[in-house]
Amino acid sequence: MSLKTAVLVEQSGVIPYRIQYGEIEVMLITSSASKRWVIPKGLIEPDMTPQDSAAKEAWEEAGLLGKVFPDLLGIYEYQKSGCICQVGVFLLQVQAVLEVWPEATKRNRQWVSIPKAIKRVNEPDLKLILADLSPKFW
Repeated sequence: MSLKTAVLVEQSGVIPYRIQYGEIEVMLITSSASKRWVIPKGLIEPDMTPQDSAAKEAWEEAGLLGKVFPDLLGIYEYQKSGCICQVGVFLLQVQAVLEVWPEATKRNRQWVSIPKAIKRVNEPDLKLILADLSPKFW
């Protein structure tokens, strides 16, 4: 029996959040192809830190500007095109929500409560990262 070695692709992403009427909300976006609910994420740019690269993805994919916290919240994996993508997740404090952004025509975005976000995302480890958010930050 031979095991095919999967290619590991390193990515970084953010969980964008805001406080609205005293409640924490996070923004989810739809993936460009399958329209599943995901967080903004992408390949780590060669000349950028994972945090800066994740902030760029938040702008491109969701039209969000803000402050990325330096600490890694956790890592989750998913499969895409025969590769295993490993995503380092950071927290993004949203300071501006743009009406026009690069991928506006490809994706939907929505502010949701943390429990609703946990129900919507598919990846088990991302669900755990979201579930662990509440006590950590507020």
